[in-house]
Amino acid sequence: MALSPMAEGVRAWDRTALGRAITLVESRDEADKIKAAGLLAELLPYSGKALRLGITGTPGAGKSTFIDALGTKLTGQGKKVAVLAVDPSSERSGGSIMGDKTRMAKLSADDNAFIRPSPTGGYLGGVTRRTGEAMIVLEAAGADVVIVETVGAGQSETMVAELVDFFLVLMIAGGGDELQGIKKGVLELAHMIAINKQDRDEQAAARAVRDFKNALHIITPGDAAWTPPVLAISALEGDGLDKLWDKIQEHTALMAETGLDIKRRQDQSVRWMWRLIEGRLNEALRKNEQLSDMIGKLETAVREGGQTPASGADEILAAFWAKSRS
Repeated sequence: MALSPMAEGVRAWDRTALGRAITLVESRDEADKIKAAGLLAELLPYSGKALRLGITGTPGAGKSTFIDALGTKLTGQGKKVAVLAVDPSSERSGGSIMGDKTRMAKLSADDNAFIRPSPTGGYLGGVTRRTGEAMIVLEAAGADVVIVETVGAGQSETMVAELVDFFLVLMIAGGGDELQGIKKGVLELAHMIAINKQDRDEQAAARAVRDFKNALHIITPGDAAWTPPVLAISALEGDGLDKLWDKIQEHTALMAETGLDIKRRQDQSVRWMWRLIEGRLNEALRKNEQLSDMIGKLETAVREGGQTPASGADEILAAFWAKSRS
């Protein structure tokens, strides 16, 4: 079956076509949504072969420097690397407020790399509403590694972990309170913890490695067959990146041997479908003009303590289903 010009451009790793395709996929315009669905249907058979790597960490952990260094190392090995740098949204414009590609200067100039800064649009979990679909586009383009960089701003990272094959938590050694700066839930999702900027203080980095290893002993890992390693690295100096990548490949091989890689992807697809259903139902409720006055009054009542959130939700949903059946 012949592909559309945009799909052909994506398959050819045309970075202009890639940018346009992801813009189309991210669009909230109803006409664009129909076009995006058609494009994704064309590209889906070519997707699914990339390693999906999620990266989160506390602010200042050096995520962008790390991705620039690791991505450049991988492109130097002949791999194509795509980065979805998911940024907080500007309250005024809704656009990306941190999306300057100069944060990854080497990688952005590399022909075998593609970097896409995308605003979250207020969506929780450090992802956009269309991160899953954007990954399909990038995989169909031939990306060997798709990196999702999350905001690392205290939001739940569960949704990121539900989209990737390997979830890396990036930390820095500080005054001994590293464990206080990250939630237990994030550690439970981690496939690896990397202590970055060891070049600043090797002893502090070594202590942080020890502390996190001890913490992981009392946490149930996300993959029962895998014990998350803790490494000290320096993205700026390039130290430890080879060992880190070896560990990621070791995990990939283990998942393939046990068949857990296929099951993980299948489960992720179903969970993402339900995430989208929840998001679209929420949009439908808010856009329903017949319910707007009622919703506004109930929000005020809940805000002022005159009604519980549960009863407000019940009223809105009851009215919505009644309108849907009429």
